[in-house]
Amino acid sequence: MTTPHRKLGKKPARLDPRTYKLTAPMAFRLPEPPPAANWAKDVQWPMWCNDTLGCCTQVSVASAIRTWTGAALTPVELSDQEVIDNYSAESGYVPGNPATDQGGVEVDVLSRWCRAGYERPGQTRDYLTAFGYISPRDTASVHRAIAMLGGLYIGLSLPNYACEGNDDWVIDPQADNTIAGGHAVWLHGYDSDWLYLNTWGAPRRMSYEFLATFCDEAYGLISRQNWTTIQGASPEHETLDSLVEELKATAG
Repeated sequence: MTTPHRKLGKKPARLDPRTYKLTAPMAFRLPEPPPAANWAKDVQWPMWCNDTLGCCTQVSVASAIRTWTGAALTPVELSDQEVIDNYSAESGYVPGNPATDQGGVEVDVLSRWCRAGYERPGQTRDYLTAFGYISPRDTASVHRAIAMLGGLYIGLSLPNYACEGNDDWVIDPQADNTIAGGHAVWLHGYDSDWLYLNTWGAPRRMSYEFLATFCDEAYGLISRQNWTTIQGASPEHETLDSLVEELKATAG
């Protein structure tokens, strides 16, 4: 089961057929992903209240913003209060009322990010331009999303043993594989052996077999607001506008 200092909070995946599909546009824009990419090396990750609240869907939003802005120029790090405010706005959490701490549905979290934006430091809200589904079992698409878009927003049905300790997430048939619940994480890097992420205030590595076994949804995110100043995100320096147009053509 989950430990008292590590909360889950991703509701069951709802794979909306209207969600854009990212595989074909990314394969066209980045036919051969690089052998490795990591947009958030050596970052010190906050807990962002995920030790007391099931706010992992919003922790992953904050992680994406921190990754993109840190790779672009100056990192923008949301405060605990901003993460809580975003969690409340999207998922209905009422501070001080544990009964309302019910977690979030990833497609709802991302849809609201596009439509209404989320709180972030400074004068402006943060808006997502678009998002699209990819298969977590399609390794090339996972690599393309991380290399080209700066990361991958995923959901896991996490086994009990992965909720304890700080070990790498690998398949362990001898451990307690009972599913503890859903958990959202942000993948910010990969190489031939590992995927790199952050969760519960710390960096972590995940095996590809673990991803294929326990990941039940994965979304590439397009952020015109946060990502446009990064050079070399795609080999031909295509505009995000053209990628979004291709993405829309995959709807349905």
